[in-house]
Amino acid sequence: MDNIFRFADELGPAKIIHIYERKADLKAIVVVDNIDCGPAIGGVRMATDVTTEEVFRLARAMTLKNAAADLPHGGGKSAILADPKQPLADKERLLRTFACAIRDVTEYIPGPDMGTDEQCMAWIKQEIGRAVGLPKAIGGIPLDEIGATGFGISICAEIASKFCHLNLEGARIVIQGFGSVGKNAARFLTAKGALLIGAADSQGTLFNPLGIDVKQLIKLKNSGKSVINYPQGDKLDRDAVIDIECDIWIPAARPDVIHADNVDRLKTQLVISGANIPFTEAAEKICHERSIIVVPDFIANAGGVICAAVEYDGGNQTTAFETIAKKIRQNTTLVLEQVAKTGKLPRQAAVELAQRRICLARQDI
Repeated sequence: MDNIFRFADELGPAKIIHIYERKADLKAIVVVDNIDCGPAIGGVRMATDVTTEEVFRLARAMTLKNAAADLPHGGGKSAILADPKQPLADKERLLRTFACAIRDVTEYIPGPDMGTDEQCMAWIKQEIGRAVGLPKAIGGIPLDEIGATGFGISICAEIASKFCHLNLEGARIVIQGFGSVGKNAARFLTAKGALLIGAADSQGTLFNPLGIDVKQLIKLKNSGKSVINYPQGDKLDRDAVIDIECDIWIPAARPDVIHADNVDRLKTQLVISGANIPFTEAAEKICHERSIIVVPDFIANAGGVICAAVEYDGGNQTTAFETIAKKIRQNTTLVLEQVAKTGKLPRQAAVELAQRRICLARQDI
């Protein structure tokens, strides 16, 4: 028999909920991991192949992310098992049904994630009165539209590059996953002088050692095309993005893209985790042994949830960007100083930082 408590430890999870609404054909998973610091914030993912274990791992990443960022929120995550590219009317019906199903799970505040966006959060807000990452028209700070996560990644890269003795100006970057996070990370990093030489999406990989025009590539992607439709550069298969030699490699797509079987193909000095749990623990350990710094997801990509927390607290976009810059700058420095001092893995140092802040929150309860 499957052990339903196999995820249980000193942090959580507080609740794992499976939802099935037959008439709407809604199948969903909600994990409220930990609420010691406050109500859990975490995205609503939409994909056909999400598992309970993946949702738990993502919820735990949110617990650590929110605690490390010193936010008054715990961690949660949810997933709707459906095609995110289905007709908009069907998607709306599914999200509204999902919202009604979690009406009484008041300790969970939904936000946008892979497969959902600000409009999706507006539908949820209309149904149950709580969501973050809302459209600007209804008082939200549209974190995907403004690129909150990508902005945070650029701040993280700016700090982490110093620990690699790497100059961000002229640094060659490769981005695996050129969606909302990847596009904005490229935009902010190239504004700081970095050079985008590789980008991948579900259709393939674009490689140009002379540099890629980020504005042109974003315009192409926004029109519904793939990175491989960019006119200049080599068009490679999707997996080839791992093999491109660069200074900074940014995973910004699905979990576990780098694991023990392919990590040796990476040729980089620094990894800034734009996606949630993009590396397995084994892959992170191998990188550490090879002196490749892997900044953990819940330190590097916290810009989105920091923005969401500012919105939830009634703040504006200016406050959100100031807060993102301050918190990610401080936390990246704290974690990498600890790594340099002790030789610990970056994830271990980051987890210890988050756990200290959760312990402090428990003492205040």
